[in-house]
Amino acid sequence: MDKKKSNRGALIGAAFIMATSAIGPGFLTQTARFTNDFGASFGFVILSSIILAIIVQLNVWRVLTVSGLRGQDVGNKLLPGLGYLLAFLIVLGGLVFNIGNVGGGALGFNTLLGIPTSVGYFLAGGLAILIFLFKDAMAAMDTFTKILGGIMIAVIFIVILIVQPPVGLALKETVMPSAGVSSLFSAILTLLGGTVGGYITYAGAHRLIDAGYTGTDNLDHVKRSSIMGISIATIVRVFLFLAILGVVVKGITLDAANPAADAFKQGAGQIGYRFFGLVLLSAALTSIVGAAYTSVSFLKTLSKTVQKNEKAVTIGFICLSTLVMALIGQPANLLVIAGALNGLILPITLGICLIASQKSSIMGDSYRHPKWLLVTGILVVLVTAYLGITSLSNLGQLFA
Repeated sequence: MDKKKSNRGALIGAAFIMATSAIGPGFLTQTARFTNDFGASFGFVILSSIILAIIVQLNVWRVLTVSGLRGQDVGNKLLPGLGYLLAFLIVLGGLVFNIGNVGGGALGFNTLLGIPTSVGYFLAGGLAILIFLFKDAMAAMDTFTKILGGIMIAVIFIVILIVQPPVGLALKETVMPSAGVSSLFSAILTLLGGTVGGYITYAGAHRLIDAGYTGTDNLDHVKRSSIMGISIATIVRVFLFLAILGVVVKGITLDAANPAADAFKQGAGQIGYRFFGLVLLSAALTSIVGAAYTSVSFLKTLSKTVQKNEKAVTIGFICLSTLVMALIGQPANLLVIAGALNGLILPITLGICLIASQKSSIMGDSYRHPKWLLVTGILVVLVTAYLGITSLSNLGQLFA
């Protein structure tokens, strides 16, 4: 019974670590900034990113769990050395993102309790490290992400009830945006990178592999876990967009230094401001844990030293992120650029999984990858590669 309960906990935990990684402080900052810029038309960006994210996650989760191989091992099976390149890109992107996550945690502490960000950096990093000091760190991580993920959904929903956003306008603009679609490309790439790019793509799948959910026999479990994770992330994305839209439609321009916090404050007063601090802190802490865990999981099969000292390396990863954030500051800008950079490497990571899905040497002789996933996956690779190329020249505008 305990084993079944543990296995069920791992399935739910995988869903939540993927979802909470996808809805970290980067997403909160990006959503506030772009809703401020594009208004209700940002709904089109949300919808586009959700559709693309579903295709990415279903492809990656199936390939990794059926093969029983983590992302870097799939890469090395395809082409010797490719896994090392992939690991380098993922870990680098994960580190940049995690530095921003620590900054997000500091902003959360400042908003919720008035703690200076210079102190908040170390509090956020320290709390995340505590998770990996537990004897069963994986179970602790699962519980941690589930509780804080639930808090985020509940608090954002309360703010929606307070600000009463124009839902009808949001629905119309989501399907027919008044802003030119081409002007939304940078936002789509950035949001996609922040919610499913880089390490986030692999967070849930690597957790399932660690829990032993591999091979075709476990595909039903994998499907349920991935659908649960996508659903949780989608709910939070839509809720947050509506909460912020309810503020910006009133003609209020958000504070660029902390746009999401300002939206909650303008919409629901001081209590809304404190509520956002709780949301941001929850998002940051779960994302610090998810980024550190997944980034190190890319190294542990490539290095026996990392494998033997996984907890210590994970803690070191968080310590490094904390120190760098304390030195450089500017967390809001860093969170946006991290999403953009992760979006640029998304077509590479997804492309590797799609090629692997057609290799019996990796997937086994009996496995057949669904054609609709293959075709739509190829389209996503082409779309994200195009968005990446066309948006490169626009990334600098994010920091104007």
